[in-house]
Amino acid sequence: MNVPVWVNGELLDPAQASVSVFDHGLMVGDGVFETIKIVDGVSFALTRHLDRLTLSAQRMDLPDPDVEAIADGILRVLAVAPKWALGRIRVTYTSGPGPLGSDRGDQGTTAVVIVDEQKPFPASANVTVVPWPRNERGALSGVKSTSYGDNAKALAYAKARGGGEAIFGNLAGNLCEGTGSNIFIVRDGRLLTPTLEAGPLAGVTRALTLEWCGGDEEDVPLSALYEAEEAFLTSTTRDIQPIRLVDDTVLPAYPGPITAKAMEIFADRSSKNLDPR
Repeated sequence: MNVPVWVNGELLDPAQASVSVFDHGLMVGDGVFETIKIVDGVSFALTRHLDRLTLSAQRMDLPDPDVEAIADGILRVLAVAPKWALGRIRVTYTSGPGPLGSDRGDQGTTAVVIVDEQKPFPASANVTVVPWPRNERGALSGVKSTSYGDNAKALAYAKARGGGEAIFGNLAGNLCEGTGSNIFIVRDGRLLTPTLEAGPLAGVTRALTLEWCGGDEEDVPLSALYEAEEAFLTSTTRDIQPIRLVDDTVLPAYPGPITAKAMEIFADRSSKNLDPR
């Protein structure tokens, strides 16, 4: 990767770019981030992603990020990046350098923008339910925090068992989310996704799917995933991906008619509006 990166307002060669070893994003995971899709060299849903970056920062009691500067940094990086058919932007925002404990420092925040090509996801997904629940009552519930150790462990667990994504339940025993995705199921002919109170991230693609394709937010038991008529994942870089296999259970259809219609609608609407507000 030799595409320049943007760090605190400067466009830098990746080999020369650096942040402090005392940065709390590295030290204690004290930061937030966003992944934003690139389509033919243009960002998708940038406004919604930067709004969520701000919300995540506020929920972690971080200063509001300078989203205008970050948006300009994204434009500057994209201007010199290849025009990939599909790519991704990674925006990372941390509390900046700090002491060797959990106390925050006073040297200012760190903001980084990186872009890279994104390979398409498979036509369908195999998912693995992991044994560790999300804490829907935790301080970081629903925050896109850089504290991603539990996700890294869960995804490794899933991949060791043939899954491409790990699925979490929550403390109440209800369906929650994937490590980098939201989840929808079709149950009794209804399209459902877990409520935000169940602990999932308020995904941008999740919200657009609900707005454009319909569906209801409802708490459902984790066991309902195995019994679903159809199911799919949503995320920034996969859009809508049908689920084929849940552990050892093959779902009846992948995609089924409701999933296929949602995929069609999402593809059409997203192609016509690259920054849906």
